[in-house]
Amino acid sequence: MASTEQQQRVPGTSEEEPLLGARGDASQVEGKPLYHNFVLGTGVMVQAGVWVIAAIIWGAVFSIDLSLFSAHPLLNSAAFLFLIQAILILQPTHTRKQKKQGTYVHSALNGTAFLAAVAGLVVIEYNKFSHNGTHFVSTHAILGLVTYILILIQVLAGALSFYAPGLLGGEEKAKGLYKYHRVGGYVTTVLMIFAIGAATTTDFNVNVLGIQLWAIAVASVVLVVGLAARIRLSKFGWLAGK
Repeated sequence: MASTEQQQRVPGTSEEEPLLGARGDASQVEGKPLYHNFVLGTGVMVQAGVWVIAAIIWGAVFSIDLSLFSAHPLLNSAAFLFLIQAILILQPTHTRKQKKQGTYVHSALNGTAFLAAVAGLVVIEYNKFSHNGTHFVSTHAILGLVTYILILIQVLAGALSFYAPGLLGGEEKAKGLYKYHRVGGYVTTVLMIFAIGAATTTDFNVNVLGIQLWAIAVASVVLVVGLAARIRLSKFGWLAGK
């Protein structure tokens, strides 16, 4: 006899358990459009958190006179927004077709996030050089640099393993990297959150923008809880003790 959890599971969903919820929760229902994944389950919490963070940053930037530097927080927050969407779209997929479709959108969103992040880096470095400023000294700058590097690694690893597995020794070896790519995505997300939080301690924010750390922290907690709740440990292979 099927267990109560299995009986309650929505047909067409995965039987794997997410960190929070019953079997089949936070998994894409067969036949449902891919875009439902953006708000599936606790995805609503994630969207609330990331959009509040973006709104706080954009609201602060557009409340003052714009300059070239303004593009830095705008582009980096946009990169963060796209990165979160890239995770959300792929998390609930479980069939071969869903994973393939999801990966195409995932890679496009990650690529967009990467381009926005690079543009944000170029803007701040140009600004630093033009004003003889210091480079990668503050906590925000150091965390930002590490995050930029991780985003680059994530984009390269993801693109090679999916689009050019032959360069990694074949499809099976490339698929073996997926679990590390997933872990890297979550680590990058957390680092970006800390980098955003650290930005509230910079002189420019303290003296000009006035973004409050507590507001970023509250929205970040909502985001992280919602994102973590949809994680299925089985996707991490031996890293999850499977």
